[in-house]
Amino acid sequence: MAGIVSYGAYIPPTRLGFSVIGGGSPKEGGPERAVAWNDEDAVTMGVSAAVNSLRGFDRTSVDGVLFASTTYPFKEKQGAALIAKALDLRRDVRTADISGSLRAGTDALRAAFDSVAAGSAKRVLVVASDARLGAPGSGLERNFGDGAAAFLVGAADTIADEQGSFAFAEEVVDVWRTEGDAFVHTWEERFVVQQGYTPGIVEAVSGLLAKLELEASSFHHVALYGPDARSHAGAARALKVDGDALVAPLFGRLGNAGVAFAPLLLVAALEAAKPGERILLANYGDGGEATAFSVGAHIEKLEPRRGLAFNLGRRRSVASYGKYLKARNLDATEYDAGTNQGLSATIHFREREDEIAFKAQKCAACGSLQFPAQRVCESCYAKDDFELVRLSDKIGAVVTFTFDFFFPTPDPPTIVTITDVEGARVHLQLVNISAEEVRPGMPVEFEFRRIHQVGGRPNYYWKGVPRAE
Repeated sequence: MAGIVSYGAYIPPTRLGFSVIGGGSPKEGGPERAVAWNDEDAVTMGVSAAVNSLRGFDRTSVDGVLFASTTYPFKEKQGAALIAKALDLRRDVRTADISGSLRAGTDALRAAFDSVAAGSAKRVLVVASDARLGAPGSGLERNFGDGAAAFLVGAADTIADEQGSFAFAEEVVDVWRTEGDAFVHTWEERFVVQQGYTPGIVEAVSGLLAKLELEASSFHHVALYGPDARSHAGAARALKVDGDALVAPLFGRLGNAGVAFAPLLLVAALEAAKPGERILLANYGDGGEATAFSVGAHIEKLEPRRGLAFNLGRRRSVASYGKYLKARNLDATEYDAGTNQGLSATIHFREREDEIAFKAQKCAACGSLQFPAQRVCESCYAKDDFELVRLSDKIGAVVTFTFDFFFPTPDPPTIVTITDVEGARVHLQLVNISAEEVRPGMPVEFEFRRIHQVGGRPNYYWKGVPRAE
């Protein structure tokens, strides 16, 4: 038996209002979608969701990482390995990427359940993250949203046990991207819904119900993937899902988050679930898949998670459509990004503990922390006698800051700080905050972000964000 031990989510705090897409100003309370900002992508969002899922858990207990995405920046370089390093997991952790379909998130969950049930791993971390682009001005631009979900899967102390699943494959060209495409393409809407989505999601759920000899009314929470609000409502009617049981699809607040969409709805179901209840999760993409869960008593013992409620509660409106276009590199520029090799791979490899795992050195002689790595202790001058300490899950405090109006950003200035982390002084950018709000001494947390993109590839580091209350 395998199930979900913990969960977490990440939704970018930046919100693009539909009124802004139309060329107007942000409208408080109006429909909007979550958008990854200029330093965010599928990797950074996935790391943040994974951090939220691992809060309170021993990271050394994780045996495997599965990363699901259709928008991972690299075509040939494993994302799961990068995420494992950013999370400071064991070196012998098993890693794999799953892509190619919007069902990749639930495919990764299925693989994790099978791995744990087979005994090849005790705990597997599943991360689903996507930041897809619809062409500017298209309907997809409004329906899409960016986000990530993460689940820790295991056999012990589970909050929801997997009770069965049903899946089928279908060859249909309804939504796609080819090599080099920046935007998602879709066929005529009526064909996509009537020949693809609706019969697909209905077949997946009906197959599961028949297999388990249950009715849709047997489930207290039903999380259905949907390409848009109208199609989602139509599928729910076709399946005769009770309105009280249907998990809100969050169109107009989050948007369709690709491979992370169904997993994010599962997070919402888990946040509302009580012991003894059932959850049904259905996903669609090149076929369909449905999974049943039984909620256990351990869900009441799980510490509060940073799930959908937390992430939807923090938001910052995008002031103008032009700033959004610039953040996603959709605006016309005088110079292209270039194709030089960028950051030295040798330097990146040598400094990966500092930059990716965000580790400081703790002096064995006097106990002081210092960052970045160096051979001599700044406090007691002991030499080559340090142990590595992870900083990413600690709380820092801004010591001093400056505003940089030259560093490229869609919303200048860039806030650059010296932040104290238990004695270590770290030079980093501060994001998710306006220049007027920053002040010395303010507490900050740390999030994995893209620091720049040189040589046609992203380069990552950690940034400070205001500490969540």
